Amino acid sequence: MTPARATSALNIILLGPPGAGKGTQARRLVEDRGMVQLSTGDMLRAARASGSPVGRRVAEVMDRGDLVTDEIVIDLIRERLSGDRPGGGVIFDGFPRTLPQADALEALLRELGLRLDVAVELRVDDEALVDRVSGRVTCAACGEVYHDRTRPVPDGGRCVVCGGTNFVRRADDNADSLRTRLFAYYKQTSPLIGYYHAKGLLRPVDGMAAVDDVAQAVATVLDESRTALAAERRETA
Repeated sequence: MTPARATSALNIILLGPPGAGKGTQARRLVEDRGMVQLSTGDMLRAARASGSPVGRRVAEVMDRGDLVTDEIVIDLIRERLSGDRPGGGVIFDGFPRTLPQADALEALLRELGLRLDVAVELRVDDEALVDRVSGRVTCAACGEVYHDRTRPVPDGGRCVVCGGTNFVRRADDNADSLRTRLFAYYKQTSPLIGYYHAKGLLRPVDGMAAVDDVAQAVATVLDESRTALAAERRETA
């Protein structure tokens, strides 16, 4: 049975290898559509600082130097979605990464009367991706991404989005590290592409296009999905 939806909000996942631009596109969707980005890392840090029962479990695991379990992450997502629902919908960031995690997320959403509407795949060329990531630098304040060759930090050294002046380069933003991360992605996470294709949720876009063009392609996918959702609601009303 399809869960009832009170609004036309969409819940989505952005899929693609490291460096494909998922974070950039997520920020666009937050700004343009009022969506909420549920970042696993952000939720873990907030939970630890909150002192809540789940937060104490997170702190204990992290203090031991262990990896946080899928069960804890699911509990964090449940806690976040059990309150006021984001009006623009949710972008799941960093979860799921594996097939068992995808099954766990689907079960949680079903429990909450929600569902995943779209899995947007940012398709990229690996070698072009290595070139893209190797020159990447990020604004430490807002996360806006620049590139030594294709999009240098503006003259004056200020971010065009927030005006910040502190820019950071990730230690693993180099060719060797990226190839290692790509191997892990194709081994662990890329099976999700087939998983969501089989469920009829996968929508591919060209992740190698210019940032604005990718954003437009993602927007088109979401608009089409929103239209289909509205038609579905009319049919079941």
